[in-house]
Amino acid sequence: MKEKVLKTLRDSKSARWTALAIVSFTMLTGYYINYVISPLKPLLEEYMGWNSADFGLWNSAYGWFNVFFLMLIFGGIILDKFGVRFTGLGAAITMIIGTGFQYAAIENLFNYAPDALILGVKAQIAIGAFGFAVFGMGVEIAGITVSKIIVKWFKGKELALAMGLEMATARLGTALALAVPVSIATAFGVNGIPSLSAPVAAGLGLLVAGFIAFILYTFMDRKLDNELKEDLNGDEEEFKVSDIKKVVFNKGFWLIALLCVLFYSGVFPFLYFASDLMVNKFGLDPKYAGAIPSLLPFGTILLTPLFGNIYDRKGKGATIMLIGSIMLLLVHSFFSVPFLNNWIVALVLILFLGITFSLVPSAMWPSVPKIIDERQLGTAYALIFWVQNWGLMGVPLVIGYVLEEYCIISREVIAGVTKTQYDYTIPMMIFASLGGLAIIVAFMLKAEDRKKGYGLELPNIEK
Repeated sequence: MKEKVLKTLRDSKSARWTALAIVSFTMLTGYYINYVISPLKPLLEEYMGWNSADFGLWNSAYGWFNVFFLMLIFGGIILDKFGVRFTGLGAAITMIIGTGFQYAAIENLFNYAPDALILGVKAQIAIGAFGFAVFGMGVEIAGITVSKIIVKWFKGKELALAMGLEMATARLGTALALAVPVSIATAFGVNGIPSLSAPVAAGLGLLVAGFIAFILYTFMDRKLDNELKEDLNGDEEEFKVSDIKKVVFNKGFWLIALLCVLFYSGVFPFLYFASDLMVNKFGLDPKYAGAIPSLLPFGTILLTPLFGNIYDRKGKGATIMLIGSIMLLLVHSFFSVPFLNNWIVALVLILFLGITFSLVPSAMWPSVPKIIDERQLGTAYALIFWVQNWGLMGVPLVIGYVLEEYCIISREVIAGVTKTQYDYTIPMMIFASLGGLAIIVAFMLKAEDRKKGYGLELPNIEK
């Protein structure tokens, strides 16, 4: 009897890559909003009276709900209990709601006076930060949902390549967020005053498109479940307390989580301040300051899938993460050197950081299923993202505070427009220290892999 080659929908290359493309687009829309105000920092200071502390507070809000209200952990439990369709749609809606509050804050739809306060914080910053916190909850839960979706479709196949391509697509959203908001704000401005809410409005439209895309994915997911004869809302996926115990008592899991928070805290918060760094240290015009940082995600678009493919076929995942951590330390150390202030230096370092940003994630996320059982992946990814959010919340707050308290070179008001000059040496030294700590954890992870035999140095593709 001839064996049937095509067993389920995920055994079809076109089907699983189509599923990947759809959910990757949804993440792209979220990553755009994540960084949309980053290149606007100088303009927000000039036209809306913000300072670095305000900017840092707004961006630190990303992790408020995830960290203090454990929403990411609850999201992981919901994911494991109710499945990817329910969780993904809920996350997409949450991103839209949060971004709506950010738009309302910048556009001042609530008609607060410029000096109005909410809980001692400028009303505009408080409302916008609340919106970013809601958005952060949605995009992080979307991230763990998409990670589980990729494992579902690609385990035993091109897993690291698929995760690399998803990250590359999401980073395209980051690149757009760093490159285009100033142009959008200028294009929709009136009487020479940029419309700083216009880039956020564009992001709202993108998020709606991402939500529609995920709705299309749910049809594919339901068909796959039927073929696998699995009900992801049934007893097999019912959450149990023992699932958390199995994760939190796993040393390898905690090493991955620590590496994650250290590495991403050295990259994502840096991107919030990167455009301002280009203005203050390298002398770029604010209109074009986002151009160089936007090259970082473009590098990852090409290299993350490449490194993921190497991991799939050759292995060496723990080694890849160690090399990336060393490179993170080197990049930020060079950024902290005061006399290296030529824009060509900035260009080279950003490209180098792009390689770094491709190495670690390409190996880190596909390594989690080797350490944690697939049934507990939603909870595991949620806990890792929860740990990561401590860094994503705390580091922007620290950098904003340090800039405002210790790094102001000059501040003056000319024709009603505030101009502030910052020295970024100390902030970049803080980022470099995160790279140094990541190296230590990466060495510990390699040792634990040798001890427990997780297989982090082995290929992902099953022969």
